Amino acid sequence: MKIDVLDNADAVAQQAAKIIASEARAAVAARGRFVLAVSGGKTPWVMLAALAAEDLPWPSFYIAQVDERIAPAGDTDRNLTHLQASFLDKRALRPEQILAMPVEMSDATAAAASYAKALAVVAGSPPILDLIHLGLGPDGHTASLVPGDAVLDVSDRDVALTGDYQHRRRMTLTYPLIDRARKILWLVTGDEKAEQLVRLRDADPSIPGGRVNQQNATVLADRPAASRLLANS
Repeated sequence: MKIDVLDNADAVAQQAAKIIASEARAAVAARGRFVLAVSGGKTPWVMLAALAAEDLPWPSFYIAQVDERIAPAGDTDRNLTHLQASFLDKRALRPEQILAMPVEMSDATAAAASYAKALAVVAGSPPILDLIHLGLGPDGHTASLVPGDAVLDVSDRDVALTGDYQHRRRMTLTYPLIDRARKILWLVTGDEKAEQLVRLRDADPSIPGGRVNQQNATVLADRPAASRLLANS
């Protein structure tokens, strides 16, 4: 796993947008399409705004969700709300190019299975996503793979449901799908992530992030998040 340290969160977001843009151009040239999965968070929304301003082969671009809170449409807690604002409002993508997790379905288990099928339509069977963006929580969670949840042990499904986490259940991509990705791009910002970033680097299996395959992974971290790494270098 490669770790690049940048000065601040904005620099992380800008560099991430450049990396995704480069991967998108290469994927479309090689395979005719690019499928990106994104997580939520303040720095990623800056990244997506920068990405939307890039000159890219948008008709061949698809954006999936890494995870989503089970909440009503338009809820400010929904990652989809921010995704749509980043791309649909700027007319970079058509609505059908954003693959929304169907968390409004009454049967959440069926909704997770439906989303896995939707991913297979654009990314093959089994789905292989071109790039998955991940974050790292202060508790070591990534996607909605959270400490102590049974979802950590799911190995037979690409999309699954969590129990309650921060007052909501969630739908999330699971380790099998994440580990098949052609590239994983971590964005880690803020000093509250410093300890977990060390554990991520060490592939510490006691945190959910540490269990993700690191073979094709890059971490972009700001100096506060990388403070412990820098102190020991």
